[in-house]
Amino acid sequence: MKELINRRKMLGIIAVSGITLGATVACSQQPAAVNSGQARVEGTPRQFFPSNGPDPMPQQNDIEKYPKCPYCGMDRKMWNHSRHLVHYSDDLVDPTCSLHCAAISLSLNLDRTPKAIYAADFGADESIKPLINVDQATYLVGSKLKGTMTANSKMAFASAETAERMRVENGGTIGNFDFALTESFLGMAKDTMMIRKKRAMKREKMAAQKKE
Repeated sequence: MKELINRRKMLGIIAVSGITLGATVACSQQPAAVNSGQARVEGTPRQFFPSNGPDPMPQQNDIEKYPKCPYCGMDRKMWNHSRHLVHYSDDLVDPTCSLHCAAISLSLNLDRTPKAIYAADFGADESIKPLINVDQATYLVGSKLKGTMTANSKMAFASAETAERMRVENGGTIGNFDFALTESFLGMAKDTMMIRKKRAMKREKMAAQKKE
């Protein structure tokens, strides 16, 4: 409970400070998801879209149920090794491709309490990495491992020993989820600018190819 309170306090401070302003503006350009047959809006723009309704066990078959990240549109199967899933207390689910996008979800939902947050176990042998509760995860931050939606890699491990072995091989710093989340927020502005630049270059390349 103490960790949950501290986490909510940290999210509030970061959101008020405006670190996630760029991400919020980007999301606000998308239409809000409205649950059919109901008058209420489910969450922030693009969140919980398309609407799948409450899910008490979202970690089961999560990629099949939630194939795309609602914030960046990336394929969660392709990026299964870095995917996260935020399960809120009202059983609505935010399935993301990365900690970067999970941080956006948490910053936009200060009035929603996470029931659980899951991350892919990067150290698992399976081709589709299984999800683990972040409270039991060890994160490797700032290593040479390629990051998802960030230049500052943040990978979760079920085994602290595996995380340490990867640190020795790839550098970085070992920490818990709150440490990794804080680093994600602190790098949000830089990462958002990097992502926008890459996507602009991709659009220009696609436009040039159409003209050929």
